[in-house]
Amino acid sequence: MAKRARGLVLLIAALLASAAAVTSAPASASAGAAHTPVVFVHGYNADPGVWGSLRDELKASGYTDDELYSWGYDTSQSVNETLSGRLADYVAQVRARTGADRVDLVAHSFGSLVTRWYVKFGGGAAEVDHWVSLAGPNHGTATAWACALWSQACRDMTPGSYVVKKLAEGDETPGTVAYATWWSNCDEVINPDDSVPLGGARNHAAGCLAHNELLSDDGVSQGVRGFLAG
Repeated sequence: MAKRARGLVLLIAALLASAAAVTSAPASASAGAAHTPVVFVHGYNADPGVWGSLRDELKASGYTDDELYSWGYDTSQSVNETLSGRLADYVAQVRARTGADRVDLVAHSFGSLVTRWYVKFGGGAAEVDHWVSLAGPNHGTATAWACALWSQACRDMTPGSYVVKKLAEGDETPGTVAYATWWSNCDEVINPDDSVPLGGARNHAAGCLAHNELLSDDGVSQGVRGFLAG
């Protein structure tokens, strides 16, 4: 009788241990199988709050909070010397949390240069699936001269800067990453308008939108969501 009772105790203990192993698995591991995690990277003098509209629309499309991440950073710093490395660290954290091999990057304005440098020179080509640029100064913007005197980030955005020239060398869209851009012919920040499109990317004309309107425009949002799903 004692032997049977001891066996029952051992069986119950084994079942409890098995249940604990299941419940202790990261919740995001199963969620990660549904969608590639998205990392949003805001633009100059902005913050992660700019992504509220697109985040909500991705959640309405089936994404969970564990699949959507917004990176905040000091936008006065250098693309190549500081920010791309910090972005790489953040992406590593997202991949560790979700168990995903790759992430999707969605950038606005100055964030496009930071994310491109990470992809091209910081190892991101092996860690990024889709890359999106909304109103990115990919070939520089003349308006950045207005703040170039005191801001390294603005100097990085000027036409012909070290960052802009290095990113344009060779293949503008390296690796197996899928690239897409959206640009506006009424963008008051990006000058000239054709600074945004990249060779090898899917380039989309968004119509007459102000610089920040690309963040909340329904047509742009639909296009971005469709691109990420492809």
